[in-house]
Amino acid sequence: MLGMPMMALGLFVFTLDTLPYQDFKQQYGWRWPSNSRVGLRPAYQFLGPDEECITLSGRLMPELTGGETALSLLRLMADQGRAWPLIEGTGTLYGYFVVEKMDINRQEFFSDGAARCIDFTLSLKRVDDQLLDLLGTVTHAMLELIQ
Repeated sequence: MLGMPMMALGLFVFTLDTLPYQDFKQQYGWRWPSNSRVGLRPAYQFLGPDEECITLSGRLMPELTGGETALSLLRLMADQGRAWPLIEGTGTLYGYFVVEKMDINRQEFFSDGAARCIDFTLSLKRVDDQLLDLLGTVTHAMLELIQ
């Protein structure tokens, strides 16, 4: 039985049973290029938002939590090169994200070579422009599923 969802990336649901993360890090940026001026400080112009990244990291104990299967599913999703909606269990919609990078560190092994402990870091990058456009896309996709 799956626990309460912590978050969903597309069809992959993060729960305590699949891939529980312990750290959730967001990074936002804004673009401010400069123009050099003679005898004055550079002039800056605001061009809008820059990249938005989310990093999820945690430790898996395959005897208690998810393990290799959950990590393999995320790798398959990343291999497709698609953007996926990221929705928190509270209902917060973060936007469409791609899997940019996944770091896996296995340690403390059983006699058959399976890891007792797996540390992971999942790096996601936002690729949609506006949340309002996203809401329309998600609504349209839901209506297609119902029909």
